[in-house]
Amino acid sequence: MNRRFLVALFRRSLVAIFLICLGCSAQSVSPDVSRRIEREVRSYYSVPAAVTINVGPLKPSEFPNYDALTITMEGAAKKLSYDFLLSKDNKQLVRVTKLDLTTDPYEAVMKKIDLNGRPTRGNKDAKVVMVNFDDFECPFCSRMHATLFPEILKEYGDKVMFVYKDYPLSEIHPWADRAAIDANCLAAQNNDAYWDFADYIHAHQRDVSGEKDQAAAVDRLVLTQGQQHHVDTDKLQACIKAQNQDSLKKSEKEAESVGVSATPTMFINGQELDGAVSISEVRAVLDSALLQAGVTPPVHPEPPAPATTPATASPSTTTPSK
Repeated sequence: MNRRFLVALFRRSLVAIFLICLGCSAQSVSPDVSRRIEREVRSYYSVPAAVTINVGPLKPSEFPNYDALTITMEGAAKKLSYDFLLSKDNKQLVRVTKLDLTTDPYEAVMKKIDLNGRPTRGNKDAKVVMVNFDDFECPFCSRMHATLFPEILKEYGDKVMFVYKDYPLSEIHPWADRAAIDANCLAAQNNDAYWDFADYIHAHQRDVSGEKDQAAAVDRLVLTQGQQHHVDTDKLQACIKAQNQDSLKKSEKEAESVGVSATPTMFINGQELDGAVSISEVRAVLDSALLQAGVTPPVHPEPPAPATTPATASPSTTTPSK
């Protein structure tokens, strides 16, 4: 009798535990609510029809009266997932973004970028570091380069260290990989030779693109710079011939790890600047970084006064006498 009672009690306990676990586990969103969520998300975020939207199961959340769920958007090339909250009455969908205040996001970015062995300009001991992910064939990079050098370098060279990293967009720039690898061959022997080549190639992109054999044209320019800086020519030629992509691929991987998808993309002590931004924008971020590092920013030159147009006398309204 006691044994039967204990067995029955044990079975009932198992059923109760099972039901409790079901209540705590993820639950599917009803088809009607899932359809409404998909339509709302697709409309609000302008998600193309070719992208599939999948609504995940409900899970307990730390917010009262809300359940957590994950919405996945999947296209031909990418699959991205985002966390949302759904109210218990299924009337409100809330996008959740948590920010961790225990870490510095800019420091976290800089830790992912390896600067060892890269050629530098400016102050090697500076508290502010500007890293630019560059493409030697990119016209917007050319504009950014012209903005940085020589004017920004002249103003900030004693307070900032400037570093270029490679992110050539080889799909649309056929000789960009070659230029990056060849430039790194120069950098391995001479810091100034690298920067002189960077200055020249950014200013003469069209000349190289107009060459029938663009790779050969890049090689010639690199060899010329090497000779002008008295590097070991045999070693330079061997490096150019080898076309080792290890450093290039490592730089591209780093770029993607910090969210780079186009060039130029610049990081000033970890703060991102996208595209060929104006010189005033670069100054603003540099000055802010310097102040945060306890360094006084430089005094900037006064902008030129706008040209004045001489006043033109208005025609007389007096009717001439006959």
